[in-house]
Amino acid sequence: MKIITNKNVLLIVCLTAGHFLFAQIDKKATKETQNLYRNLKTISKTHILFGHQHALEYGHGWSNEPNRSDVKSVTGSHPAVVGIDFSDFSGRSDEQIRQAKETLRKNVIETYERGGVTTVSWHFNNPASEGGFYWKDGISKASMALIKPGGSHHDQYKEILKSIADFAHSVKAKNGTLAPMIFRPYHEFDGDWFWWGKSHTSREDFIAVWQFTVSYLKDTLGVHNFIYAFSPDNQFNSESEYLERYPGDNYVDMLGMDDYGDFGRDGKYDLATGLEKLIIFSDLAIKKKKLAAFTETGLESIPNEKWWTEVLLKTLKSQNLQLAYVLVWRNDSTSPTHYYAPFPGQLSEKDFVRFYEDPFTLFEKDLKNIYDREFKLE
Repeated sequence: MKIITNKNVLLIVCLTAGHFLFAQIDKKATKETQNLYRNLKTISKTHILFGHQHALEYGHGWSNEPNRSDVKSVTGSHPAVVGIDFSDFSGRSDEQIRQAKETLRKNVIETYERGGVTTVSWHFNNPASEGGFYWKDGISKASMALIKPGGSHHDQYKEILKSIADFAHSVKAKNGTLAPMIFRPYHEFDGDWFWWGKSHTSREDFIAVWQFTVSYLKDTLGVHNFIYAFSPDNQFNSESEYLERYPGDNYVDMLGMDDYGDFGRDGKYDLATGLEKLIIFSDLAIKKKKLAAFTETGLESIPNEKWWTEVLLKTLKSQNLQLAYVLVWRNDSTSPTHYYAPFPGQLSEKDFVRFYEDPFTLFEKDLKNIYDREFKLE
């Protein structure tokens, strides 16, 4: 059992409008989604949730095994935040889409019923050209201009969003409630590797697509179990650079960042710069009364034996950051080197257990009633 000191305090969220300042952009959000939003804000003031991408779908050397994750194999607990992806919801055959939805539906519902949190990335296959979600010279089209309102592929984009909405309406637990999800579209938009990247998309077109996406999902398609996250890569050094493609406070619930480069990628560490960037959007979220999270990071193959405590944890505990969660990338099922969380026998396993045992970090076993008005940490 993980021991958490000074945490056994009942945290009651006041739902009176005059007393609660951190309101979601979706005024019709389900009760559970509203509670999650508020409780994540409470958590971020004193702790941080740990997340892992594709944690339950597969891991190092395995796939599709019930109630298994590499994180659980090491610590005894699943991660508090589980990452999934809508990548197979378009650009696939109807049967492939159906199978992908069924797999993820089960994943999301089971995570919700255990008390964990789901976050959704979207490696969106280009709807107007071949090339998948990456930008491929000579193949990919700059399609944000084509899917925005008035664009040649706008109607097709609406159909894709309807498919996402259908999924959002389907993740219903045994008690009849819908599982909330943190939806993080068009991530790392300040880089050039995706077709929605900065050099392929004007600022105006990016903002137009983002605003339409959020409005269409919540106002037209009736999706009320999403929290909307905005997450560039680490290509910024100031608040104004961070906000360069920001679609506005009415279209974002959570501010984030994906940053591998400052945290050991290719053996290069610049922790001071990484921390400065975390401070920029953490402080901005406090000012804007939004959530903040370290939406992606990690060190492939984790060759640094003490990366978890000496690099990640030390950074996260610095400078009064208010981050709801930190998520590391996936553990590929077949690659011997593509993994970002430890598994039994991996070099950093013991240090990860120390990271898990630190009172600051929270995993799924530490959460109780995160979807309730009255939330407590145990």
